[in-house]
Amino acid sequence: MTMDSVPSKPAEPADDYLERRTLRRGSAGWLLLTGLGVAYVVSGDYSGWNFGLAEGGFGGLGIAMALMGVMYACMVFSLAELSSVLPTAGGGYGFARRALGPWGGFLTGTAILIEYILAPAAISIFIGDYVESLGLFGLSSGWPVYLACFVIFIGIHLWGVGEALRFSFVVTGIAVAALLIFAVGAFMDFDASKLNDIPVEADAFGANSWLPMGLLGIWAAFPFGMWFFLGVEGVPLAAEETKDPARTLPRAIRWSMAILVVLALLTFFASSGARGANAIQDAGNPLVEALQPDGEATALSRIVNYAGLAGLVASFFSLIYAGSRQLFALSRAGYLPRFLSLTSSRKAPYLGLLVPGAIGFSLAAATGDGARMLNVAVFGATISYALMSLSHIVLRRREPGLERPYRTPGGILTSSVALVLACAALVATFLVDVTAALIALGVYVVALAYFGVYSRKHLVARAPEEEFAALAAAEAELERN
Repeated sequence: MTMDSVPSKPAEPADDYLERRTLRRGSAGWLLLTGLGVAYVVSGDYSGWNFGLAEGGFGGLGIAMALMGVMYACMVFSLAELSSVLPTAGGGYGFARRALGPWGGFLTGTAILIEYILAPAAISIFIGDYVESLGLFGLSSGWPVYLACFVIFIGIHLWGVGEALRFSFVVTGIAVAALLIFAVGAFMDFDASKLNDIPVEADAFGANSWLPMGLLGIWAAFPFGMWFFLGVEGVPLAAEETKDPARTLPRAIRWSMAILVVLALLTFFASSGARGANAIQDAGNPLVEALQPDGEATALSRIVNYAGLAGLVASFFSLIYAGSRQLFALSRAGYLPRFLSLTSSRKAPYLGLLVPGAIGFSLAAATGDGARMLNVAVFGATISYALMSLSHIVLRRREPGLERPYRTPGGILTSSVALVLACAALVATFLVDVTAALIALGVYVVALAYFGVYSRKHLVARAPEEEFAALAAAEAELERN
């Protein structure tokens, strides 16, 4: 069997196989999908990114953020083209399946699953911390809060995709509005001299006040620069539930990225300049810290504190959606156990929601280590970015005549930039948390063993992603003859 073929004798499922695995089509337009793209990411503006100041200082994190912004911009332009060509729920896995064969598809899909299962688990822990710090309901951070998060928000997803996306849109709107209000308040106290107030490490190569940890600090800050954009690549996973996906998905992806760039710049400069990079580099809630120079809560800091909870909820909610659709697509095509792709009467992949939810809750309750889980998620994300960018390059070269309703500006050059930066970010994860990287590799080994021994011999030829690949192989064969 070649990399681009499906099994010659796949185990054919029952005639109603795909009917029992159907999503609700036409539930989302470009506006809801743009909101979904921002929702994936918005919690990263409220916390997490600031730890990059401890790795590279203001200048180091600023350069890392700019480079990672370039990586994401190049990648989302590539994904916009791929999603217009292959508008299926498989998203990145479907693109890689067409370009790199079953192994490439599985490698990409597994990396995406690692990101979208681990990230919600980590965010549920952060939600628990917020609930405790705000004194809500008299609860302390712990497994009851994590359980409530998964039960309530998975329940909304089970209700229906349209209702889920509208809920996400409203919560995301609250979080974004609060970020804009924060920026206005913080810039009133802006002082450029505070940006580079982190002490310089004298023995670091290339160290100065803007790069206090030297040139290596730029590279070490890559994973934290990603937090301003991490997750936006999940928009194509809504393809089968979208109105006119070939036009809607590229538009939503581009608008999501544009909004996120603006929010990243406002958050980064306003936070660091209001209080000082040194004061917020280790803060669990950097925006609130930036508004409280004397440690005393203000009306604005309270608003931002509550909005931070809204941002966490928005990202948690949308990442659950993304994980369920990726699992649904891999299962429907036979890469994972097929029963995981069954859909309910409301066209929701109920096991695709419940199983990752149970895994995420168990990890959160057992470890309580949100930072480590996020680092594992980032490792998986960088692998998927490299493979998706490579897929764009391969399809441009191998199938230049493929109908492309949207074409990536710059073509292969754009996706090549994304590929190089994604590989650099992957290596950078080892500089930040070697243990997290090794955990992710361990999960990969187990998943690849399952695929190599069993599932690659039981793929479903009628699944959309497999049909696309089969048609491509047939067309190539005709051209050769």
